[in-house]
Amino acid sequence: MLPCKRPAVFLIWAVLLTSLTACANSPVAKNLEESLAADPKLQSNPVVFGESQSKQPQAQPNDSTVQLPADFPKDIPLYANAKLEEVIPASGSENKTSTRWLSSDPSNFIASFYGNQFKTNNWQILQQPTDDAGGTFEVRRNDLLLKISIQPKSVTNATPNQPQTATELLIDYVPNSIATAQTTPNTNSSETTNVVPQPGNPQFIGPVPPANLAAQPQSTANNQTTPTATAESQEFSDLNKVPQEWRQHIQDLAALGVLSLEPKATKSNSTTTNNQFEPSKIVTHREYARWLIAANNAMYASNPAKQIRLASESTQPVFSDVTAKDPDFPAIQGLAEAGLIPSPLSGDSTVVLFRPDAPLTREQLLLWKSPLDTRQALPSANLDTVKQTWGFQDAARIDPKALRAVLADYQNGEQSNIRRVFGYTTLFQPKKPVTRAEAAMTLWYFGSQSEGVSATEALKLKRS
Repeated sequence: MLPCKRPAVFLIWAVLLTSLTACANSPVAKNLEESLAADPKLQSNPVVFGESQSKQPQAQPNDSTVQLPADFPKDIPLYANAKLEEVIPASGSENKTSTRWLSSDPSNFIASFYGNQFKTNNWQILQQPTDDAGGTFEVRRNDLLLKISIQPKSVTNATPNQPQTATELLIDYVPNSIATAQTTPNTNSSETTNVVPQPGNPQFIGPVPPANLAAQPQSTANNQTTPTATAESQEFSDLNKVPQEWRQHIQDLAALGVLSLEPKATKSNSTTTNNQFEPSKIVTHREYARWLIAANNAMYASNPAKQIRLASESTQPVFSDVTAKDPDFPAIQGLAEAGLIPSPLSGDSTVVLFRPDAPLTREQLLLWKSPLDTRQALPSANLDTVKQTWGFQDAARIDPKALRAVLADYQNGEQSNIRRVFGYTTLFQPKKPVTRAEAAMTLWYFGSQSEGVSATEALKLKRS
C-alpha cells in the first residue's frame, strides 16, 4: 500500500509549487507566503525546545551593585560573608540610616562575630541577643549609636545546590556628625542649643554619662575632687536563672549601669566577676546602697532636683565601720546625709554601725526605698494599721521603724515594691534576707502608681 501513495504525494507538491510560481505576484500567494514565514519575535527571543515557556524570565533584574552610603562609619564592623541588599537613607527626625544585608551563614555565627567585635573594640553594649537563634545588638561608641538585628530567614525557591536558610542583618546607625551636632554649641550665637553640662563644668550634676567615662572627676571650688557615680553598662550571662518576667527588667537596669557588683575603686578585670550576676545570692547592705543611689540618679538623670548627692572623702563619716577610704563611702554617706537610711544624722543616735557586708532584709529594703517613691514624709503607722491593710500574719515581727515604710508601700497600689517583687502573700517575713534579683526588681521603678519612671523609660531617654 505504501508504494502506491508516494506518486500521489509527489503530484500534490508539484501542483502546489506550480501554482505558487505562476501566481507569485497574486494576493493569494502573498498571504500563503506570510503564513509560512518564521515568527519575527523568535529572532530576538529564541525558544529553547524542551523547556516550558512559563520558565522564561518576565523581567531582567537590576544588575547595579548597591553601594554603602558615603557617611557609613568605618568603625562599624561588617560581616565578611554578607551581601548588601538595600540602603534606606535617613529621613525624618530620627536621622537614622538603615542597611539590609543577607548572608548564607547561620545566625549564631554572625551573632558570635558581632559579640566579639563589640567586646574587643570597646563598644558600650546597651542590648544584646539572649539566645543563639538571633536577636538585636544595640551599642554605642564615640557618640555613634548602632543597632544590628540578626534574624534567620527561610529561602524560597532555593535550588538543590543552595542553602535552604539564610540570615538577614539590619544595620541601623546615626552618623557621628548628626549625633555630635545635637550637643554642639551654636558658634554663631551667644546661646547654645541642647548643650548638656559635662564633667568639669560647675553646672554638671549627676552621674557621668557612659560616653564620658574617660573624663576627669569634677573639681570643686576648693580644688578637691568629688566622687561621681559612673554608669557603665553591664552584661550578665546567667539571667536565665531568674523568672522570665524579670529578665528584661534586670537587663534594663544592667544597661543603665546600675547593678555594679564591685565598687569602682576595687573593680577587677575578671570576666567571671563581670558576667555573673548570681541572682539568687543574698544582697549586702553596701551593694544595695550602691545600687539604690545609682538607680535613682539614672532614673532622674535629667532632673537634678531628684538626684542624691554623693559624699566627698573630706566628709566626716557618720558610721564608724565605713571610713572615707571605703570604696562605697560616697554612696553610703550620701544616703545617710539625705536622711534615707537610719543614722545619727536622722535622729537614730544608737545606729552607729552600717554593717556594710551584712545581708539586707525585706524590712530594710522597704525602709530605704519607700522614701524615694513617695518623695515626702512617710505616713504615721502602727501595727493594727499594717494588719488591716496588708493582712500580714507576721506583722508583729516588723520593726516599728519600718512600719511606716510598709504602709506607704501599700498606698502605692500595683506599683508597690512588695506586690511587684514578692507577689501576693500573707506573710511579709520582714527579717528574711533579700536576693540580688529581688533587690534589682525594686529598683526597676521609682515613684507612685500615678507618677513615676521605670528603667525601661530611663534607658530610652539615655539612648536618645
